Amino acid sequence: MNIVNYINGELAEPVSGNYLPNYNPATGAVYGQVADSDASDVEKAFVAAKSAQKAWEITPAEEKFKVLNRIAELIDERREQFALAESNDQGKPLWLARNEMIRAAQNFRFFATAAMQFASESHSMEGRAINYTLRQAVGVVGCISPWNLPLYLFSWKIAPALAAGNAVIAKPSEFTPATALLLSEVCIQAGLPKGVLNIVHGLGPKVGQALIEHPRIKAISFTGGTATGKVIAATAGPMFKKLSLELGGKNPNIIFEDADIEKAIKTSVNTSFMNQGEICLCGSRLLIHESIYETVKNRLIEEVKKLKVGNPLDESTRIGAIVSEQHYKKVLSYIEIAKNEGGVILTGGNALHPEGFENGWYIEPTIIEGLNMSCRTNLEEIFGPVITIMPFKNDEEALAIANGTEYGLAATVWTNNLTRAHKFAADLEFGIVWVNCWLLRDLRTPFGGVKSSGVGREGGWDAMKFFTEPKNVCIALS
Repeated sequence: MNIVNYINGELAEPVSGNYLPNYNPATGAVYGQVADSDASDVEKAFVAAKSAQKAWEITPAEEKFKVLNRIAELIDERREQFALAESNDQGKPLWLARNEMIRAAQNFRFFATAAMQFASESHSMEGRAINYTLRQAVGVVGCISPWNLPLYLFSWKIAPALAAGNAVIAKPSEFTPATALLLSEVCIQAGLPKGVLNIVHGLGPKVGQALIEHPRIKAISFTGGTATGKVIAATAGPMFKKLSLELGGKNPNIIFEDADIEKAIKTSVNTSFMNQGEICLCGSRLLIHESIYETVKNRLIEEVKKLKVGNPLDESTRIGAIVSEQHYKKVLSYIEIAKNEGGVILTGGNALHPEGFENGWYIEPTIIEGLNMSCRTNLEEIFGPVITIMPFKNDEEALAIANGTEYGLAATVWTNNLTRAHKFAADLEFGIVWVNCWLLRDLRTPFGGVKSSGVGREGGWDAMKFFTEPKNVCIALS
């Protein structure tokens, strides 16, 4: 299967005619080709986007709603096709891919309604003047999404940009391009005007860099690794582009002695290993009060050993394949780093070769103890099915360990002490704090991190505001 670009409302071969191999992580085999685009394809997309943007911006909000909502409906109608494509492309279990397709449709539906509700503001100056603030579309914007939640995060960027009246040039990850192609087909079917959305496939250093460097692309929304985020900021910052960067995480999951222990344990298994641990919000550092440490540790090991690793299309599989051979080797290298740092492998720690899928990229869910808070394993993002656990004595130590990394995306706190819950929510240096839950998301709320986990916020009005420029108009009344 050849995965091609979507430019000016049509599926288009890359200008160069070159393609990259597309791998199925479950088998390690090439099962298709993806366009190896470059700056010339980005320029074609820009010309199409620029010609379409103004007409789209002034399209009545109700018409925007109808088109974006139709895209959501079509994703729902083709959910099984999208989910199978996502599972084959990314390695995640099919049941999980189905859930993510629900969220992808919700993203379009949510921002379709936002298009009709987004409003200007006015401020009266006691009879002397009235100010009103217009929120106008930025223009042509670039959206770059990662490989871990391909359509889920792709739609999370594209939908608000379109709802706010922008034309979009979007780049999905070259590792997981399949659902972006299906989205192209859906946009054609839904009647999205030509040029309003353009999808260019290819490598980050070629397509992504061309988007970032383009002098007339006015805003960049990026989700991915912190190292890449630094490159984007270094390039786009001096060009005064608007930037939204959702980057890496090294998230703590803190379990206090007064928590609902069973709920905390079972949820922590999900926070640690869902999607093979390849979610920026996964809890990779589990901090446990010393009074319950052994109990929680033993129960965690027991629950993790039950997780079935293997064929993503098997409904009983809980952990699928790692997205690429490159990332598979990286995760395994961190397990060796942990051993060299003195870590003890409590369970897992090995590559797996399930029957019939011997050449796929599978890793056992791994729990490591015995490491201090300043080692590489506890400071660097691994982004795989690997977590560390460590005890803490009191609230002050838990807070110091939790905040002791360069990252600040998300934290989870397990306690029934109301005062403690609010204090930790205030004192944790993270953009998101969950108390007695995880990944419970309201799409109206701001999403993003602090420190090296990013710049800016996505979601709700924050996303709509990012993709618009405010202009204040002052009218004298006397």
